[in-house]
Amino acid sequence: MSSSNYRNILKTTSLIGGSSLINILIGMVRTKFVAILLGPAGIGLMGVYSAITSMVSTISSMGIGSSGVRQIAAAYGAGNQDQIARTVKTLRRTVWLTGLLGTAAMIIGCAFFSHFSFGTYDYALPIALLSITILLSNITVGQSCILQGKRRIPDLAKVSIIGALNGTAISIPCFYFWGEQGIVPSMIVTSLAVLATSWWFARRVAVKTVEMPWRESGAEAAQLLHFGVPLMLSALMTTLCNYLIRVLLIRQIGLDGIGIWQAAFSLSGILVNFVLGAMSTDYYPRLTAVAENNNRVNDEVNAQTEIAMLLAVPGLAATIIFAPLAITIFYSGKFDAAVDILRWSVYGIFGRVISWPLGFVLLAKGMGKAFFCTEVFSDVFYVFAIWFCTCQWGLPGTGIAFLLLYVVYTIVIYIVVYAISRTTWSRINTVHIIIFCILLAIIGIISTFVVNPWRQFPINCLILAGISVYCLRCLSRKSGITLQMLLIKIWPKS
Repeated sequence: MSSSNYRNILKTTSLIGGSSLINILIGMVRTKFVAILLGPAGIGLMGVYSAITSMVSTISSMGIGSSGVRQIAAAYGAGNQDQIARTVKTLRRTVWLTGLLGTAAMIIGCAFFSHFSFGTYDYALPIALLSITILLSNITVGQSCILQGKRRIPDLAKVSIIGALNGTAISIPCFYFWGEQGIVPSMIVTSLAVLATSWWFARRVAVKTVEMPWRESGAEAAQLLHFGVPLMLSALMTTLCNYLIRVLLIRQIGLDGIGIWQAAFSLSGILVNFVLGAMSTDYYPRLTAVAENNNRVNDEVNAQTEIAMLLAVPGLAATIIFAPLAITIFYSGKFDAAVDILRWSVYGIFGRVISWPLGFVLLAKGMGKAFFCTEVFSDVFYVFAIWFCTCQWGLPGTGIAFLLLYVVYTIVIYIVVYAISRTTWSRINTVHIIIFCILLAIIGIISTFVVNPWRQFPINCLILAGISVYCLRCLSRKSGITLQMLLIKIWPKS
């Protein structure tokens, strides 16, 4: 693959990824207030509320988000403005309908969710109030599909950052004045802020006006659902498993334990989610455009995997080294038990980085059932792993379970994708995976067994510096972008 292609991948990954990183950091500021004002139990309660709303939202969306992006991207690539307009109109109608149905379902089931999650009906009213976020998030999905399908990458980045800023600025006073009672209003306001921002940018996208009866919208919606339902079912399995894991952990370690577990996993991805966010935003539409050509699919997968690793590994290494400091900065001393979970989860995150480019092949080829089967397998395995590992090792077992999940998932998805498209990792990617795994393991061993910080940190920081320099040199060589070019762009000569 040419350096210009690598440069484009790096550019879009940096743009979307940078916005994702900023968004995460903004969210961590919000979380810091929750940690200080409410403690681990407040973090845990927010996590359970989010798991419930995510599960219901996933069901109500019917997978239309992913299928809509796929159809808009395909029509956009073919220059079919009529099809783009028809898909957009169908999306806008459908998300309202499914959002209202999801809102009604959550109101009806609020008592069940409260009792099943917490063993009491005391949380039924807050859960019912959160039902409004289902409608808001569904409408937001419809707006984002337009931007993502037409690859309006800068606008997507702005939506992410501005929505998070607005939500945080309004929600923090909720925590301050109302304490735990402010969690629900803050979640509603955040959803509203993201919707308003996505609407503002989506309305500026030029879409051809078409007359389309509701009957025709039904036919278009059926096409979206044909591909979307398997994706919805796979996403539902993931959100359902996340919910069941929280219920399981409530039974075993209580809300405080869930708060600590969630704190660790929020931080484990803070320096790498920018890479993963870029995959779904830019890589997926790009891969869809070449899905019929297995050779080009193989090239895209390897290019994305290589860029993702080179961008992510320095951040993962830094997370292992500075885990105690990160927990203290972003949370408080009450969350010290999250350090071990955080370090174990980093290795699982590395597995996610190298496996996600493979998983998108199934989506790009429209193989929803195969994608669903792989996701169901991994989700069921994760629930079992959480149960087993927490029984054996307590809270740190949640991090070990996450590592085991991605060891197994990476092997499974590699075999499946190879069977479908003969996609394999290139030699350089295979070498990088082996070397980076060894280096991250060495850093983890030093961090755990070298107690003296005056010995531990210099050695680890030296390894981190070596990894960072190597990754930057590789990125520069692949993309043709040098440090001098970046400096000139940032500080142009007068």
